[in-house]
Amino acid sequence: MKYKREIGIGLVFIVALALFVWGFSYLKGFNLFKEQRVLYAVYERVSGLTKANPVSINGLKVGQVSDIYFNPDFSGEIVVEITIETDMPIPKNSVALIYSSDLMGSKAINLQLSDDSLFVNNGDTLGTKVEASLKEAVNQQIQPLKAKAEELIMSIDTVVTVIKQIFNEQARENLTSSLTSIEQAFANLESASYNLDEMVAAEKIRLAEIMSNLESITSTIRENEDNIDNILTNFSSISDSLAKAEIPQTFANINKVVGDVAGIVEKINNGEGSIGMLINDEGLYRDLQQSAEQLHLLMEDIRVNPKRYVRFSLF
Repeated sequence: MKYKREIGIGLVFIVALALFVWGFSYLKGFNLFKEQRVLYAVYERVSGLTKANPVSINGLKVGQVSDIYFNPDFSGEIVVEITIETDMPIPKNSVALIYSSDLMGSKAINLQLSDDSLFVNNGDTLGTKVEASLKEAVNQQIQPLKAKAEELIMSIDTVVTVIKQIFNEQARENLTSSLTSIEQAFANLESASYNLDEMVAAEKIRLAEIMSNLESITSTIRENEDNIDNILTNFSSISDSLAKAEIPQTFANINKVVGDVAGIVEKINNGEGSIGMLINDEGLYRDLQQSAEQLHLLMEDIRVNPKRYVRFSLF
């Protein structure tokens, strides 16, 4: 009777211990009555990942981090032991991504499944990736902006320095003079525009007459379009006739005749031939002049004394 009581107390203690271990494991996320697989992931840094952090696939929790320790090869890499509590097949080349699960910076692992046809087995190692933290992401975004802002500030300083060098006292005086000249130019332009408006107003009637004349000319041309076509046709015919005519030969003949006449004139001037001798012989000219004078005297004598040369007789 005494031993039965001790055996019962021992059984109760064993059951209580088993329930305690099961409850403690359950509270830590381990289910002793469910098949589990253990996978490994090796990181250069874990960014605050700790044991019992959840492991999920597409947002659904499928396990947790069971252990974290340094690689025994003393390389400084960190080995993360992942306990998977789902029967879902995980393709090889899948990636265990460490990411921030909330704004407080709590870490978790998301298994990004690949499209490999082969699946991992218990004890295999997954590929790894670490998502940048909010601070790192902000720094990554701010650093380029900071660099650009610094470059912009340096550029502004350079521009201000250049402006100070350019806009010295002499430059300001020149700028003031230029602005005055521009103002005067605009005033002249306004005056010219006003004068042009007055001229247009004064010549409005004349412009209207000119436009009317132009319209009349246009109408006349339109009314005589057939005649203009005939004139152009006739001019085209004349052009064709002139093109067909042997104008060069005609001009050649004219040049030849002119040359012959020039030769004859030259011979006459040189006293060659009868005409040349007649024109160029001064003695012949005097004889002819003297004969003309004597003939004139003879005619005058005949007129004055006709009886000397003509006798009338009735019988």
